[in-house]
Amino acid sequence: MSIRQTLLAAATASILAMAPASAQTLRYANQGDLKSLDPYTLNETTTHAHLGHAYEGLIARDKDLKIVPALAESWETPEPTRWRFHLRKGVKFHNGDPFTADDVVFSAERVRAKGSNLPTRIPSDAKVVKVDDYTVDFILTSPNPILHSQWDTWYIMDKKWAEANNSIAPTPVAATSPSFASLNANGTGPFIIESHQPGVKTVFKPNPNWWREPEHNLKEIVFTPIGSAATRVAALLSGEVDVIEPVPIQDITRVDSSPNAQVLKGPELRTIFLGMDTLRDELLYSNIKGKNPFKDVRVREAFYKAIDVELIKTRVMRGLSTPSALMIAPQLFALSKDFTRPKADPDAAKKLLAEAGYPDGFEVTLDCPNDRYVNDAPICQAVVSMLARIGVKVDLLAQPKAQYFAKVLKAGGYQTSFFLLGWTPGTLDSHNVLYDVIGCRDDPKSSRGENNLSGYCNKEIDALTDKILQEADTTKRDQLIKRAYQILDKDFGYIPLHQQALAWGVSKKVKLTQRADNQVLLYWATKQD
Repeated sequence: MSIRQTLLAAATASILAMAPASAQTLRYANQGDLKSLDPYTLNETTTHAHLGHAYEGLIARDKDLKIVPALAESWETPEPTRWRFHLRKGVKFHNGDPFTADDVVFSAERVRAKGSNLPTRIPSDAKVVKVDDYTVDFILTSPNPILHSQWDTWYIMDKKWAEANNSIAPTPVAATSPSFASLNANGTGPFIIESHQPGVKTVFKPNPNWWREPEHNLKEIVFTPIGSAATRVAALLSGEVDVIEPVPIQDITRVDSSPNAQVLKGPELRTIFLGMDTLRDELLYSNIKGKNPFKDVRVREAFYKAIDVELIKTRVMRGLSTPSALMIAPQLFALSKDFTRPKADPDAAKKLLAEAGYPDGFEVTLDCPNDRYVNDAPICQAVVSMLARIGVKVDLLAQPKAQYFAKVLKAGGYQTSFFLLGWTPGTLDSHNVLYDVIGCRDDPKSSRGENNLSGYCNKEIDALTDKILQEADTTKRDQLIKRAYQILDKDFGYIPLHQQALAWGVSKKVKLTQRADNQVLLYWATKQD
C-alpha cells in the first residue's frame, strides 16, 4: 500500500495502522479542514492525503517513495513521445462500477479542465487515447521522462458516476456552493467515505472489495478538524483522539512527557516561502497607486534582506526549521550546497528602498493561512515586524486555509499582493517547482505557472525548464537546474524561508516502528485495544 494512501500521509511522513490486533477505530485531528472531496479542487498535500483513502492513481509510491504500479499494472514507452499504460482488470469503484480505460481518459480531460487546481498533472498538449478497455496511450509533443512522477495524487474518477451526478466539470476552489463531487466520493481505494460534514467530521470505512490485501486492522477512521492548538493537544492527552497533526512547537515537550502520548518529529520536504505580485501594474492591496513597487528588483531585494530566517528559526520555530537558500529542499537537488543564503541586512534593505523611490516605505497586505503550516501565522507576524524595521507597514490577513486558498486562487485571478505559501514538488524534482510555481503564467492555453500566485515571469527560466524536462543526463540536467535557480536568485523573484519539521502527536496505544529513508522519517503502527 502506498504510504500516501494510508491514513495520514504527507509528502515526507506517514502513520499507518496495521494488523494483526482486533479491528479498531482510529481518531485523527488536524488543524485544517477537508473542504472538498472533489480530488481536483485543491492541489494541497493534506487534501491529497485524506482523499488518498478513497481514490487511487495509475501509480503509487511505496514506503521508500519509489513509483510502483497501482491502477496501472505496467507501462512502457514504445517511443519517446508515447507512454502506454496497461490497466488493472477486475477493479471496481465503491458503487460497483467497473474501472476501465474510459475512466482514465475522462479523468485526464477533467483534471485539465477549467476549475481544476491540478492541470499540470498532464501536459496540456498531450493526447490521451483509449487503445482498448484496459490500455491507454499518452501521446506527447516532446519527450517527458517524468510524465507519471506525480500521478500518485492524480486520482482516477468514475466517468459514469460523474456524468450521472452532474460532476463532469471539476469544482473550483473558490466555488461558493458545493457540487455533488465535493460532498461525495466514489473511488477505488482502500476506504469508503461513509459520511462527510465539512468542518465537522469525515468518517472512512474499509472497502471490503478493494483489489489489494489490506495492511491495517481498522474498522473506521474518524477525522475531525480541530483548529485550536490547545484543544487539539488536550484531545490527544485526554485520549479523545489517537493522532494529531501538527503538535504546536511549544507543546512538544509537554506531549512527550505525558504518560499516554508521544511526538514523532522529522524533516519535511516542503519549502515555506514568501511571494510578491510582480505582474500587475498596480497592487491590489497597497497604498501605492498607479504603479507596483514589486516590479522593481530593488524592492524585492529589500524585502529579501529584511527577513531574518535565523531569527524565525530560533524565536518562532524553536529550532525546528532549516533555513533555505532555494525554493526546494536540499534533499531534492544535488547542487543545493552551491547556494548560500545571504544574512539579513536591514540597513542595506532601507538603502535599496530609498534608491527605488520609497524612502519612507509603503503599505501592503500579507495573505497568510493560519491553520495550514507549522506556526504559519506566527511566521507571518514575525515578517510583519521585520519589514516594519525598514519602514514597510504590512497589514496581516491571516485566515483558515479554506478561506485563504479561496481568496488567493479566486477563479484563477490570484487575488493577492504579498503572500506566504508552502510547496512540496509532487515529482520530488526541481522541474515541478520551476514549471508550476516559478514558470510564467502568461499563456492561457498552457498549465505552466498554475500555482504561480505572484505572476513572476522570466522567459530565460522557462526556456531552461523546458530543457530540464527533456535532459536525460543527470550531470547536465543538474547544471541546467542550477542555472535556473541562479537567475531566480539574482532576480529576487521569491523569498524562500525554510523547510519546517513535522511534528505528529500519537497515542501510546498506537504501536510504532520507525525508520529513516534518505533523511525522511516514515512511521507505521498497530492500533491496540
